[in-house]
Amino acid sequence: MTAMTAETVIPGFVCSEHQHLGATRTVFRRGHGPAVIVMSEIPGITPQVAAFATRVADAGFSVWMPQLFGTPLRPISISYLGASLARVCISREFRVLASNQSSPIVDWLRALAREAHAECGGPGVGAIGMCLTGNFGLAMMLDAPVIAPVLSQPSLPGAIPGKRDALHVSPAELAAAHDKIERHGARILGLRFEGDYMCPGSRFERLHHEFGSAFEGIEIADRHANPDGFGSAHSVLTTHLIDAAGEPTRAALDRTLSFLREQLQR
Repeated sequence: MTAMTAETVIPGFVCSEHQHLGATRTVFRRGHGPAVIVMSEIPGITPQVAAFATRVADAGFSVWMPQLFGTPLRPISISYLGASLARVCISREFRVLASNQSSPIVDWLRALAREAHAECGGPGVGAIGMCLTGNFGLAMMLDAPVIAPVLSQPSLPGAIPGKRDALHVSPAELAAAHDKIERHGARILGLRFEGDYMCPGSRFERLHHEFGSAFEGIEIADRHANPDGFGSAHSVLTTHLIDAAGEPTRAALDRTLSFLREQLQR
């Protein structure tokens, strides 16, 4: 256990240090049941990301939420977003422009998933990525017991001409995903807003073509995004969620939780 400070406390979560592959990172944990790795979007574990992780834990899962960048519970702002993105772009742990390979940080996340599965048991592990981390769950299906990846607005390698349908995974990672689907009953869930330029529709078309019925894509009209959210329609499960019955984003959140139950609570 690490000593708690004002910067490392997230109410309701236990904070501890986890070392894998020579790197030590803070991981916030909450809940009991099958393990789900929750990976924050840029700029970090905002209050909205922490609230989402709480919902996952309270739905019957053991949430493991690593601090990959940013300051826990710091509210999103233009300056914070820009500073966090700039640090990620120059970090050796992230390859934000890579089309056919994942970021090196995924190796550490795979090790965390193996640790979480060994401790929590069950048929496998869930992995929820958002925005910059949105593709990571797919890549984590290689060499880790991930059978329930959720790709929420997967944004790497960006909406770059010639890369709009790229998945930020290597051929080996793609092959491992197919193997998990065929041999272990894995499924993949994707979420995006229809007009999200950071997560082009062609990326979901590629996922449908690649995985067929094993990929379930939910695409929501931009008009259903929370108008009080930060920026244009993008963050389905956090900033642009309208948490009310009958709202498409609430339906996407509910489907995410039921997807995890189907895959992990067998």
